[in-house]
Amino acid sequence: MIQVKEFVDTDNSYAENKANEFLAGLQEEQVVKVCYGSVVKSSRDGTEHQRSTILIVYKTNEKQ
Repeated sequence: MIQVKEFVDTDNSYAENKANEFLAGLQEEQVVKVCYGSVVKSSRDGTEHQRSTILIVYKTNEKQ
């Protein structure tokens, strides 16, 4: 079965650490794809906020 796991945070190093911890528990052949995206949004008061997202697509042995 193909599944996804998403790691989202405003601190990209936190998302990166959590994603790496998750990947360490998988076998290399289970990993299908790793995607990364980052966005900076401006609020009305002019401050900017970054949001980083890491998406891991992986295989499990479970069947539904």
